[in-house]
Amino acid sequence: MKDTVFEKSINKQFEFDEEVASVFDDMLNRSVPYYKEMQRLSINFALNFLEKDDKVFDLGCSTASTLIELSKHSKIPLNLYGIDSSSAMLKRAQNKCNAFGVHINLIESDIFDYPLDDAKLIMSNYTLQFIRPLKREKLIKKIHSSLNKKGIFIFCEKVISNNNTLNKQCIDEYYMFKKEQGYSEFEISQKREALENVLIPYTEEENIKMIKDAGFSHCETLFKWVNFATFIAIK
Repeated sequence: MKDTVFEKSINKQFEFDEEVASVFDDMLNRSVPYYKEMQRLSINFALNFLEKDDKVFDLGCSTASTLIELSKHSKIPLNLYGIDSSSAMLKRAQNKCNAFGVHINLIESDIFDYPLDDAKLIMSNYTLQFIRPLKREKLIKKIHSSLNKKGIFIFCEKVISNNNTLNKQCIDEYYMFKKEQGYSEFEISQKREALENVLIPYTEEENIKMIKDAGFSHCETLFKWVNFATFIAIK
């Protein structure tokens, strides 16, 4: 379904409810530049690390698109777990899994509550930015301790610039991208207002520092377009 959530006036903060879930795949493709490319890159790098029956977790899996694609491209069996707190998202995730004939363990839970023990790969696509900074650092430490010795963490995030001039230019560039995807000025402003104080991005440097402070041996940027980035961290 086409994303028309913000064509009308919104009087609440952004949330992953039934209305958003029903159009979420279209929203991602039209709101996140190079989303498919970043997803494919994440999967390609992940497959270089994964071995038979490894445990993979996607935190904030939404409609399970990334796990489904990972399963489709993997030549070996994997134990896939998708965790999300939105029942509406998971309902659509299950429908997609059924349609593609893919088995994924879909779990409705707060990602802080569910154990991620002995994970080889943990993924997080545009999820950390919705977690308050103090809790975000706590989650990264949980991720680090949950990964096995050869584990990796791949995550995508919206980022900001330390330079005010460049940050303004990044905002303008992203605005033009959304206009090119067919969103009206009203829709763009409505969504920006709904996300105010809900989505809190870090700079690229802050993300890498947070990862290294949690104990990861290495972290670097795999892909970046203006204010969207994909990172890989190695335990």
